Amino acid sequence: MALRRARILLVEDDCDLAAGLCDALGLEGYQVTHTADGRTGLKEALRGIYPLVILDVMLPGVSGFDMLKELRARSSDALVLILTARGQEMDRVRGLKLGADDYVAKPFSLMELIARVGALLRRASRDDAAGRLDAGNVVVDFRARESWRNGRRVSLTEREFQILELLALRRGDAVSRADLIARIWGTADDVEVTTRTIDQHIAALRRKLGDDAAAPALIQTVYGRGYRLAR
Repeated sequence: MALRRARILLVEDDCDLAAGLCDALGLEGYQVTHTADGRTGLKEALRGIYPLVILDVMLPGVSGFDMLKELRARSSDALVLILTARGQEMDRVRGLKLGADDYVAKPFSLMELIARVGALLRRASRDDAAGRLDAGNVVVDFRARESWRNGRRVSLTEREFQILELLALRRGDAVSRADLIARIWGTADDVEVTTRTIDQHIAALRRKLGDDAAAPALIQTVYGRGYRLAR
């Protein structure tokens, strides 16, 4: 996700406030679409092109709460930042229980809202990186524990998924064998798990993912340091 070019849907019936938010977010590099009611906002949000929805809970017609509830019922994974009235704690609690990711209470400063937008999108970017690996003809969904090579399913063991996931989290950096053992098996001193164990798992991963052991392009050996997932 290119954070500064992310598309944002703003659902706000106060047109003056909406105009100010669109201008401020636009200056930050975001692409903002504005709708003024929940019914139109829901239809727009369900297009699936907005990583983030900024949603006023007090909307005419379909309320922000109803819109949020419907979004989550339809399995939308868009981030939702709700706008609530200051002092309305129950609104904030209700929104979070319905699946909102964060909230800002009115009146708020533009600096605070922009900071929260940036924080949410950065978090989503990290989650995306950790949740899925796309590397040429290899695709791995770590959450679903599914993997494919050239469009065909590949069966990985849980340990293989864990090793690959840790390498993906630090993609481009070397991860030592001791670190892999400590984080996956629980201790770097476990007599039942040796560096040879890691090497065997890496060999199996390379074989299953079609990575040439003689000249690996995906899971690379960093001599004296460990293994690295190529960028």
